Amino acid sequence: MTDIKYDFKSCYETYDFSQFDYDDLIHDYESNSLQESVEDILNALLVQCEIEHPKPSFVRFPDPTKLLTTRLNKVRKTLPITPKSIIFNKTNMSKHIDIELDTAQIFKSVYDMGKVLNTDKACREHLEKLRWNGEPICPHCGSQRDSHYRIKKRGYDNGYYKCKDCRSPFSVTIGTIFEKSTIPLEKWFRAVYLFTSNKKGVSSYQLMREIGVTQKSAWFMLSRLRNSVRTRVDFEFDGITQVDETYVGGKNKNRSKGKKIANTQGRSTKTKTPVFGMLNNGIVYTKVVENTEGITLKGIINGKVKKGSTIVSDGWRGYRGLEKHYSHKVIQHNLGLFKVGSYHTNGIEGFWGLLKRGIIGIYHFTSDKHLHRYCDEFAYRYNIRTLSTGEQFNLTLINSDERLSYKELIAKV
Repeated sequence: MTDIKYDFKSCYETYDFSQFDYDDLIHDYESNSLQESVEDILNALLVQCEIEHPKPSFVRFPDPTKLLTTRLNKVRKTLPITPKSIIFNKTNMSKHIDIELDTAQIFKSVYDMGKVLNTDKACREHLEKLRWNGEPICPHCGSQRDSHYRIKKRGYDNGYYKCKDCRSPFSVTIGTIFEKSTIPLEKWFRAVYLFTSNKKGVSSYQLMREIGVTQKSAWFMLSRLRNSVRTRVDFEFDGITQVDETYVGGKNKNRSKGKKIANTQGRSTKTKTPVFGMLNNGIVYTKVVENTEGITLKGIINGKVKKGSTIVSDGWRGYRGLEKHYSHKVIQHNLGLFKVGSYHTNGIEGFWGLLKRGIIGIYHFTSDKHLHRYCDEFAYRYNIRTLSTGEQFNLTLINSDERLSYKELIAKV
């Protein structure tokens, strides 16, 4: 943000300076910036007109670099659009406006990645190329230029810069999940690759054995990744949208005799947590809900699906009344029907299969407190499944720009 000394607009509206010529006011003046030129002209005009200088009025104008590199959170996108444009989060201004997945090298496997990104410097340069594309961007003021000062500590270049505008030190990891982390970047990068390339996820114990950290650190790393890859762009489904709900939790028949709980079958929420999902054009959206009543489900649908679209659901009573604003197609599963014409809910039910197989086979247990993070993780991998593993890796590095502290992670709900 740039501080402007005077409110020029109000001055020009109050006084008429059209009779004066700039060359007559100031001779042989070479301005360093537009702001300095305007301020000097205004001062000279006020002196000639014998007008008392107005008191400084500080007006905050948005930095043009920030305007180019950010996107308003409230801007809603309408589907169908590509998964990349949904997942690509550019709300952080410390990213280059021309970010592309192939800006830096694309690796075909974790082995290829390990051969190249085997030092902290190599990892940092790969991240700088992805986020900055050769033009370092100050995360404090948004200044983007390739001539920021390089800072060396004890004669070594560790990737630190000093902004030429706000004079604040910064590096490429500021504002990312890697900031202030004692874990080396090469271990972080291997964790990111395993996180994105494993279809059903990777457990904290497996990651602990893979990269050589404690289980607690591995779980914290995975939690930060889940938090950073969640969908942060507001969008609206348009077209044929499949909707369905599922319940995540252990079955009563799998419990020992002393731990069985009565009346937990079906849609009971005593030991299970309901999750609602929508699928449109290969993009899935999930939300952990308290119940599956009509007021809850229809509230989410009305907020995420464009009016007049086609909604495909099963015969659950919570979807009754959607025909008022949508074309509602009901697939009566209780009658043995799973497809009517070209309408079905097989897509969203297939995603539930991936989610539950991952939880049961890899994670074994998820608490209600963190279930939404696991749902975000599986939705993210599902939405970028058409990209190569190298592109998924680069995309995840670009989007890892929302730092989650450990206190926030374990805080009581």
